[in-house]
Amino acid sequence: MDLAIYDETKAGVPEAHVTLVNKILEYAGDYIHLAENTEMSVTFVNNDRIQEINRTYRGVDRATDVISFAIEDSAEDDDLPIVMDDELAAEIPENLGDIFVSVDKVGEQADFLEHSYERELGFLVVHGFLHLNGYDHMEPEDEKVMFKLQREILDSYGLTR
Repeated sequence: MDLAIYDETKAGVPEAHVTLVNKILEYAGDYIHLAENTEMSVTFVNNDRIQEINRTYRGVDRATDVISFAIEDSAEDDDLPIVMDDELAAEIPENLGDIFVSVDKVGEQADFLEHSYERELGFLVVHGFLHLNGYDHMEPEDEKVMFKLQREILDSYGLTR
């Protein structure tokens, strides 16, 4: 997986946290058998910026912890679909989308839940990653599936509560 990580915070994100995000998302990708030719991004922001994003794109005027924007590519929706052979198609990466994480919320929630900052950061990026891969928790049955998978990934990676 090709992962781009951006830091829009004023204080800067420690390199150890950037490394953790890289490693846990690679692990999560392997765990769900994600194709290697995928790409996505993670952007670290503060509460003000994620509130702005939340207000603009979701109509909710408050800070949140993580927001995912999945890119849904469907040739069926195109007026002029691109026809290519399987070899060329395998070389073109699939962009899953973008995750925005509030580092302020990571700290607040880690303190509230009385676990490490790293556990909360891992939880949020895996949560966002699963959303990018089609998982959701709007319906009780979907929630069971997503949260079970989320817990399995975090536990097997070693980020337990």
